[in-house]
Amino acid sequence: MSVHMPMGFAPLTLVSRCSNESDFSCCKIPKSRHRSWLVKACLATREAVNRRRCECLNLYKQLVPYEKSQLWQSSIIERRHTLVERGADHSDTLIILQHPPVYTLGAGSSEEYLKFNIEDAPYDIFRSERGGEVTYHGPGQLILYPLINLRYQKTDLHWYLRALEEVVIRVLYNTFSIKASRVDGYTGVWVGNQKVAAIGIRVSRWITYHGLALNVTTDLTPFQHIVPCGIHGRQVGSIFELLNVASTGKPNFDVHLLLDITLVALLEEFSNIFQLSVHDKSLVDFDFHEKTFNIV
Repeated sequence: MSVHMPMGFAPLTLVSRCSNESDFSCCKIPKSRHRSWLVKACLATREAVNRRRCECLNLYKQLVPYEKSQLWQSSIIERRHTLVERGADHSDTLIILQHPPVYTLGAGSSEEYLKFNIEDAPYDIFRSERGGEVTYHGPGQLILYPLINLRYQKTDLHWYLRALEEVVIRVLYNTFSIKASRVDGYTGVWVGNQKVAAIGIRVSRWITYHGLALNVTTDLTPFQHIVPCGIHGRQVGSIFELLNVASTGKPNFDVHLLLDITLVALLEEFSNIFQLSVHDKSLVDFDFHEKTFNIV
């Protein structure tokens, strides 16, 4: 399969935004071979200043219990609604983390896609508010939970899903030269017959939550105990396995380094696709209100 790059997400050509040199009055550009680079840098700086702010809770090296992450999102959504109702200014939020091993079911998921007795499950099972069927989360899988006000983007859920897919497609191609694609009728990102990223979202008054899970160095064995996303006849893959598919058993990448590289790429592509200026925030900056969240 080939990389799918719809025109709505075509990479920005910075220089094309300006038709003459006088528009770059903020920079003194020397007549040298570096002129084009400086023009692009100038425009990129302007663009970053004008982007909407997104506060990032980056816990990508931590295993955060699934229940806790859902409580955090609920707390943010609740506050965001209050700010919107008041007409107050507010930023978007991005939470990045990993989960301990857990199976999650979407709001309307069927238990028929579980290959085990639910009373004797190998890991905890949660039913969440997201869409989609059963999936697995575990170490080595990077989770992105964007809490974005789509009123500042597009109030179109199909557009939002395609945008999340595009983030992963660009990460795989631009960083690892892996050609990924979409599959008609299914949400997510695929490399051949293997699904490498699952997406399940929910939107409340045009504010998004839940998000995407990208298999980086994930142990894929737990997926064998379910029908991932309710899709029969398809496999699950990871970046690590795809990069080492032709190896002799010795990994070409250090697993920890691979997570670091993937994180940087995800942040870059996410900020570009959604035109957001991402700023790190610590956990103490978020005064989370926690409620009860039930295990199935």
